[in-house]
Amino acid sequence: MDGEGNTKVFYEEGFPLGRIGGAPEANSYYLNNHVSIKILYNVDEEDETHHVVGFEVDAQSIQHPNAPAECPHFGHPIEAMPQSISREENTIITFTYSVIWEQKDVHWTNRMDVYSLMPDNKIHWFSLVNSLLIILFLTGMVALILLRALHSDVIRYKELETTQEFQEEYGWKLVHGDVFRPPRFRSLLSALVGSGVQVFGMTLITLTFSAVGFLTPENRGAIMTAMIVLFVSMGLFAGYFSARTYTLCQGTEWKSNTMLTAHLFPGVIFGIFLVLNFVLVNEGSSSAVPFWTLLVLILLWFGISVPLVFIGSRFGNRSLPEEQKVAVNLLPRDIPDLPWYSNYYVTTLLGGILPFGVVFIELFFVFTSLWLHQFYLMFGFLVMVFFILAITSGEIAIVLCYYQLCSEDYNWWWKSFLTPGSSALYMLLFSVYYYSTKMHITRFVSMVLFFGYSLIMAFFLFVLTGFVGFWCSLVFVTKIYNSIKID
Repeated sequence: MDGEGNTKVFYEEGFPLGRIGGAPEANSYYLNNHVSIKILYNVDEEDETHHVVGFEVDAQSIQHPNAPAECPHFGHPIEAMPQSISREENTIITFTYSVIWEQKDVHWTNRMDVYSLMPDNKIHWFSLVNSLLIILFLTGMVALILLRALHSDVIRYKELETTQEFQEEYGWKLVHGDVFRPPRFRSLLSALVGSGVQVFGMTLITLTFSAVGFLTPENRGAIMTAMIVLFVSMGLFAGYFSARTYTLCQGTEWKSNTMLTAHLFPGVIFGIFLVLNFVLVNEGSSSAVPFWTLLVLILLWFGISVPLVFIGSRFGNRSLPEEQKVAVNLLPRDIPDLPWYSNYYVTTLLGGILPFGVVFIELFFVFTSLWLHQFYLMFGFLVMVFFILAITSGEIAIVLCYYQLCSEDYNWWWKSFLTPGSSALYMLLFSVYYYSTKMHITRFVSMVLFFGYSLIMAFFLFVLTGFVGFWCSLVFVTKIYNSIKID
């Protein structure tokens, strides 16, 4: 019931199998052995046909002391003793159901509208406003850097170029000879960047199609099928961006880099999924993926995705990277000691808080939809939050990259990826909190499934936000050092 006294009905997937406690005995177990099924239909006045536009299932616990040969008519809720069960003794249980047909003035095309009603819709707007405030704050920080500090630095450096006097370099210009020094594990970084492009494109297209109505949950499996097909197709862009990054890092083993790009991220995801599916098969669950479906996924991976990665890598190696006017010194410069709050690992972990703060409210509803059997159809909100997440990841990476260079620390390659990517760590911590407060799971198998799928989602978030932060920082660093003259 809302604030105006109107009653609203919210729907969930499935129905409870029973309950623990309550009347008449607090410590007993009660099984829902009767379901009242209400089938909703409309009448087409033109051709006088009938269409089913919905159904409602109400589960009840009813004790049948003398099970009849034919079930009586249960047209209304039944006032009877609930059916209790016990582990110590065998109980004969009679399962019954009743069906009621009810005419509704609902058009066939609008039959799914009832599932779009979600409790606490205002929270979604609060989440959006909160995310926009974070965006405004970071945009102000970036504008302050670009229009004031950075612009003043460029003017000052150019004025020094016109004078004949020797001036000692300072600030971010001081590390110009090391800023493009190739990072360690360049192939791994390039592979993660390529996988980030793959996940970014898949997520963007899937959410956009879902928001405009091309992909809906009413077509069972349509969204997941679209995600798999798009992920495989995006292998072309993964190979291209991975090769471009590897070339910028002065890598020469492009074949091994391409193999790592094609197998690292899909291999980790498929490995985790295979373990979870084995757990489901061992438990005899009907939700386990059949062997032939796994075979199809492997064929899509090696038959389509891997060749597309190699094709994209070929194009990426042939394309010339943006010319860098700054040469790399032969000997690396010593990095000065920094205070603890400017430590590499501290700033990296703190940088992931804002990207996670943008998505954590919508993440709560997504978790509720996945694990508590509620519908999630607010794809419009999800698309806006996705764009805000991308902007936040890029801006926080640029801000921290600038201050890192000003402190004479030129190791920005990995940090620009890990700073927004550390939001995945906070997502895992959130999953632990959600598990301990919302999930009432006692079995070890269910716990493994929950944290296994949470780990997959966190890995997706890690490469997605990391790619955005890395390429924004790369463009930023290249532009500012190419804008000044370096002797």
